[in-house]
Amino acid sequence: MHEYSIVQSLLDSCEEHAKNNDSTKVTKVVVKIGVLSGVEPNLLQTAFDTFKEKTVCENAEFIINHQKIVVHCHSCGEESTLEKHEFACPKCESTHLKVIDGEEMFLMSLEME
Repeated sequence: MHEYSIVQSLLDSCEEHAKNNDSTKVTKVVVKIGVLSGVEPNLLQTAFDTFKEKTVCENAEFIINHQKIVVHCHSCGEESTLEKHEFACPKCESTHLKVIDGEEMFLMSLEME
C-alpha cells in the first residue's frame, strides 16, 4: 500500500513548511488527487489519520479534492474534461489525446497557526 509512503512524505513536507513559517500547528491540509494518479483516496485518508499523531498535523483537517481527467485533443484542438474513462474527445470522438490533468497528486494548501 503506497499510500503510507505518500502520507509520510506529505507529513514531512507539512513539517518543513511549518518550520519555515515559524508555526507549530497545521490546521488544514488540502490535496488534489487525479483519477489516474494511482492513489486511492480512502486509503490515503486512513493513512493520514493513522500517521498524523504526534506531528504538526495532529489535529489537522484533511481535505481531498478529486481531479477528473482533462485532455487536449490533437485533432480538433479542444480541451475537455472526461466524465467517463473513455479516452475519446467528447467533441470529435478522436482518440488522439494528451492528458493534461488528472494524473498526479498535489499538496494544494496548508493552513497553519
